[in-house]
Amino acid sequence: MSDINIRISGRAGRITLTRPKALNALSYDMCIKIEDALIAWRDDPKVDLVVIDAEGDRAFCAGGDIADLYDSGLRRDYAYGQKFWADEYRLNAMIATYPKPYIAFMQGFTMGGGVGISCHGSHRIVGESSQIAMPECGIGLVPDVGGSLLLSRAPSGVGAYLGITATRMQADDAIFAGFADHFIPEHNWPNLIQKLEETGETDQIMSLAQPAPHGSLRARAADLARLCDKTTLSDVIATLRANDSDLAKNVLKSIGRNSPLAMGSALRILSQLDDTATIQDALRLEYRFTARAVEHGDFIEGIRAAIIDKDRTPNWADTPETLDPARVDMMTSPLGEHDLFTGEDI
Repeated sequence: MSDINIRISGRAGRITLTRPKALNALSYDMCIKIEDALIAWRDDPKVDLVVIDAEGDRAFCAGGDIADLYDSGLRRDYAYGQKFWADEYRLNAMIATYPKPYIAFMQGFTMGGGVGISCHGSHRIVGESSQIAMPECGIGLVPDVGGSLLLSRAPSGVGAYLGITATRMQADDAIFAGFADHFIPEHNWPNLIQKLEETGETDQIMSLAQPAPHGSLRARAADLARLCDKTTLSDVIATLRANDSDLAKNVLKSIGRNSPLAMGSALRILSQLDDTATIQDALRLEYRFTARAVEHGDFIEGIRAAIIDKDRTPNWADTPETLDPARVDMMTSPLGEHDLFTGEDI
């Protein structure tokens, strides 16, 4: 059975992820097939909009399928990961700039690579089970697939908090942080998708949208602005340690599990994305890190601890106290001719 079902149904280009037992993890092959479909539908008069969803109730897409990245890294084949990320990021940029409505239905886990194929769409729908996160710092990466752009546009401090703690957002949190647009009860999704296919119109989305059940981010936003709106990891940690609140203690505990190099680099990337930044700008900055992550970062150790040995005790190369800013400089510096989205790449 294929991992993805791509077809035209009525007026809609339809993409369904079909590997629910793997939480619909996104493989390289799936990325290429989605890109090929979007290119074919872009100028197809039979396709008015695109709908992407997934089988199963546990996950829309819990992230990228990283087994091959890990194996190639052990072989010191760094080119494989670089090509994987470059091609995936090209797809993310295409979705963010797609000329037709792109409607994503995000049940259950939507994380990492799953964010990249959903949260850049024009209509991002969440429901009761939705849990959205950027967990990359926990495996030695920075929030990528354009996630840094979404984090940079979140309310002050909230994006940094979500990026370095990998905190999961429920529906209301995701809407507040800018990762989703509409809460629609999940029992309404099949009928809504059918209407989208029949009409090729998006008007019915708003007619079904409801206020989402209250999350936790809105109430904590002012505190997060004071605690996490910093540009370096050392400043964040110093501020948290000077604060005796339960929130500060919980944030310290969360970031204590993640890669210091990744968190420091994530904050550096966020600091470089201003109000004029584009999806290409964000992906270019992310790629500078991910292109180096296998050889020079904590990625291999992060995957070992989380996925291979599952001991959850990564031996990071740095601690927050010993992290040299020069390491962050190196991981986030331009790649010269290998930078993404320069010149004709845009």
